[in-house]
Amino acid sequence: MLSIVRQRNSLMFRPRSYMALAITPKPPVVDWLGEIDAQLERSESFFAGQHVALDLSAVNLSPAAIAELVVNLEERNIRVLGIEGIDPAKWQAGLPPILRGGRANGTSQPSGGIARATPAAAAAVTDPQKHQPASLMIRDPVRSGQSIVFTDGDVTVLGSVGSGAEIIAGGSIHIYGALRGRARAGATGNTSARIFCHRVEAELLAIDSCYITADDIEDRLRCQPAQAWLEDGTMQISAMN
Repeated sequence: MLSIVRQRNSLMFRPRSYMALAITPKPPVVDWLGEIDAQLERSESFFAGQHVALDLSAVNLSPAAIAELVVNLEERNIRVLGIEGIDPAKWQAGLPPILRGGRANGTSQPSGGIARATPAAAAAVTDPQKHQPASLMIRDPVRSGQSIVFTDGDVTVLGSVGSGAEIIAGGSIHIYGALRGRARAGATGNTSARIFCHRVEAELLAIDSCYITADDIEDRLRCQPAQAWLEDGTMQISAMN
């Protein structure tokens, strides 16, 4: 009798780390949501395409209130990846999962506790990889909707970065074209990182956990070569002559 042995496909589990924005509500939550609305009015795409963690360490909310807050954020197109800073006993079915092991990058905080960069603890173990170079070069334009994440060093873009696109780097960011999207340098806590571009039309510039939006960029700097850096925990931007 012929026996047939079926080969089973192996399940492959590869732990990885991802960058996320952690938003930290402050009491009263209604006023904090008002700050979120004000931020979205200044930069509608601020949270677009972002992994977001909800840090509830600064508030004491019931499970029902947590669920309502998650719904309020989803109504603002902010999708919560997970929750941190709560007693596990408060978690209930239907809520995003509890995140553990998240680490804040740096001590600077945007106004109102809007956002900070943190590794997403849902996959907090970095998979072993070969040695990575200290810089990444992108030769093509970065188009709207694309996201480039390189936390091991600098990112250089030889073209432009379109509106709605995003560059995240552990080091500095160099853009040899127009920057119309978002640029986040020093994403792993490197406060000495800088952002350089040949034409600044950015939706957002961020270093470590400090940021400025398009409305914060002076008219005299728009469409000009510029650089951004941190000084005493405050974002600075100037022309490059």
